[in-house]
Amino acid sequence: MPCGCSLTTTTLIPTAGEPAPESVTPAERTAKPRTVTTPTSRAGGRWEGAMDKAIEAAAAVRHLTSPNPWVGCVVIAPNGSAFTGATSPPGGPHAERHALTSAGAAAKDATLITTLEPCDHQGRTGPCTDAIIEAGIRRAVIAVLDPDPAVSGAGVARLQSEGIEVQVGVRQAEVERQLLAYLHHRRTGRPWMVAKLAASIDGRTAAPDGTSQWITSLEARTDAHRLRAVSDAVIVGAGTVRADDPSLTVRHWTPPGGRVWSDGREPTTVVQPRRVVVGSAARGARIHPCLQWEGSLDDLVVRLGTDGATQALIEGGPAAAGAFVRAGLVDSFVVYLAPALFAGDDGAPILSGPGAQSIHDIVRGKITAVERLGPDVRIDMAVTDTA
Repeated sequence: MPCGCSLTTTTLIPTAGEPAPESVTPAERTAKPRTVTTPTSRAGGRWEGAMDKAIEAAAAVRHLTSPNPWVGCVVIAPNGSAFTGATSPPGGPHAERHALTSAGAAAKDATLITTLEPCDHQGRTGPCTDAIIEAGIRRAVIAVLDPDPAVSGAGVARLQSEGIEVQVGVRQAEVERQLLAYLHHRRTGRPWMVAKLAASIDGRTAAPDGTSQWITSLEARTDAHRLRAVSDAVIVGAGTVRADDPSLTVRHWTPPGGRVWSDGREPTTVVQPRRVVVGSAARGARIHPCLQWEGSLDDLVVRLGTDGATQALIEGGPAAAGAFVRAGLVDSFVVYLAPALFAGDDGAPILSGPGAQSIHDIVRGKITAVERLGPDVRIDMAVTDTA
């Protein structure tokens, strides 16, 4: 099955220069919190299988929907038929509308299972609550409430006001992990900052003569390109640009199912992330066009969040990554370790610059995932105080 936004309808693909996130007005951002009644997750197990299918549908469009959330939805008709949808790129229908369109008349008295609270405001598309109510849905099962001030309980309240039974919390932990970057951005206004590091098993990234390609395997490098594809910005230091002249594009990863087609346009596979250089890049560098940043790193993070980036990837090198870590701006690490040893202390370290002077000052975290990639290992670590 081709990777798409509606898993049963034509896929739309964003073009270059697509508008940033669906905006909310200042009045909406300062509105009083809404009182929402969220029933307990009684009989939640009945819908866990359908929610798993919605989570799978959301995963298939993770690389296409940002800055909007990557959401999956399943409509279960009274006769047991299931209809699945996922969020389109910005400007296209949300997951609920895709699933309801697929269901058609079968949505009458059906149960709608969705990974995120349906919206109840007008953005580039109409409120999903309107479509749910008009379709005659009897019950809505929601994994996670949306912290966006334009939603934040309004979707649940609207559905309940129309007599629709609402259940919240089914597979909540799994969906919170899947939507981590989006939820963080909506709560803080900042992107989830991921530092990607690749090294030998003794923590070295380059030999004394500067050679570093390739420490990790093709499998690890392919996974790193997937990580780029689900990030809205990729950040490197000017030193890396001078030394390696990287393009920082997604090249070695293709979405599941291959190419995705848009109506009347060329086929495409991914939306390329915005490229950022801390410092300046030479005029002929392959990284252009890019944002060249001379200000503080904290201001850069704020700028990216304001521009709609839900996740930003710090790719290096050791000096830039170390600077972000020391500034307390890294939320999680993805570390690729190769079964290789430099067997000395004269190779380039995984991070450089002044480090912790005491054991009490080291950066602590928790391992959230470990995965084998060919001969290498990927380790994911969330920083404890921001996870």
